[in-house]
Amino acid sequence: MSAKPFGEADKTVDAREIDGEPFGEIMTALEDLSADEALLLINSFEPEPLYAVIDERGFEHETANPASDEWHVKITQA
Repeated sequence: MSAKPFGEADKTVDAREIDGEPFGEIMTALEDLSADEALLLINSFEPEPLYAVIDERGFEHETANPASDEWHVKITQA
């Protein structure tokens, strides 16, 4: 795995390690996120459809692509 472009996060969800659809696990992690915490989502592709969902729920995100098959999305409360 490549270096984390956002440093350490309070919580991490690595969607590459989840069998099946990771959406539920991502949403649960976001619900458990306190106002001063950050969630790092790691995925094998850019999760563009997720951006609108998290924006609607009051979160903001930063995205990095540290490797050709690795995307990191740092999610915090807006």
